[in-house]
Amino acid sequence: MPARGKHRRPRNNALTRGVIAAGTGGAALALPLTVATTANAAAPTQAATAPQSAPQSAPAAAAKSVTHTVVSGDTLSSIARKHGTSGGWQRLYKDNRAAVGDDPGLIRPGLKLKVKSTKSSTAAKSSTTSKASTPIQVTVKTYPNNLDGWIRESLDIMEQKGIPGTYDGIYRNIMRESSGNPQAINNWDSNAAAGTPSKGLLQVIDPTFAAYHVSGTPYDPYDPVANITAACNYAADRYGSIDNVFGPY
Repeated sequence: MPARGKHRRPRNNALTRGVIAAGTGGAALALPLTVATTANAAAPTQAATAPQSAPQSAPAAAAKSVTHTVVSGDTLSSIARKHGTSGGWQRLYKDNRAAVGDDPGLIRPGLKLKVKSTKSSTAAKSSTTSKASTPIQVTVKTYPNNLDGWIRESLDIMEQKGIPGTYDGIYRNIMRESSGNPQAINNWDSNAAAGTPSKGLLQVIDPTFAAYHVSGTPYDPYDPVANITAACNYAADRYGSIDNVFGPY
């Protein structure tokens, strides 16, 4: 049984058709008469707002031909995605079949492909250039030009080269050997008598300096840093460390 009131057609106010007799003397002429039974028939209303036009889609980016050099891990699909190639890898393969060969799944590194790219490479290059051109701040450690600075600089070099030694061990031996004078030279002991006087802060003879000179320091036994580093290198080889030296060595 249909639900009450559902899908019921509304009753329209029909026009009543009648017949009136118009007197014509002797005969009556029947004329149709049309009368509206209601007076409130509504006229169709206009739309409140003008119809909106469909939004226009952004124009598709113009494709331009670029050359892509295949690197390890590349596939035709990944290359097509990277460049926004219309038609995907199939279009890319079709355009480069002569270079790729019969197997689209096999592309070798170094292969150059012609690609229809819809992506701007300017932004990527600009980003890369920006990163590359960003100056990298490099902190250069400086040392005072005195005994403390010479020892500290030598210790940093020794750490890089794996040469053992401590500030106290170096300082103690310097004060005994030269009293901190980098130009000190011993012209009276047996080394001097043999023609190889001891020189510099840690009184190193030339043959020892030559054998234990550490690269990155000046080749000069009177240079404070070079002298300390070479002497500590020698002491490490012979005594295990400059820290183990407590007298002439």
